[in-house]
Amino acid sequence: MRRAKGTAKSSRSGIDRARALPWAAVAQAGLLVGRRLGKLSAAERERLATLVRRSGGRPGTLSEKERRELRKLAGKLDLRGIPAELTALIRGRRPGRRG
Repeated sequence: MRRAKGTAKSSRSGIDRARALPWAAVAQAGLLVGRRLGKLSAAERERLATLVRRSGGRPGTLSEKERRELRKLAGKLDLRGIPAELTALIRGRRPGRRG
């Protein structure tokens, strides 16, 4: 007998995956992103949120001036540095693993 999608078995496997997440690392990653957002003033954070909402995740929908402003604000967040910090965080928490 075949099971339909979304049955109890598939839900249980999702719960098992959630339990297997390293929650401390996830929390630290959230703190890392929060610290970067803290580098922006309240007005800059509000403007960033407005631009992201207005773009709907597609910067091409913004005017050229708004795209420049979005790039400037994203530059202050140093988004390119996040993966390196997360990698160091993961390696620091799991010294015996390769990755």
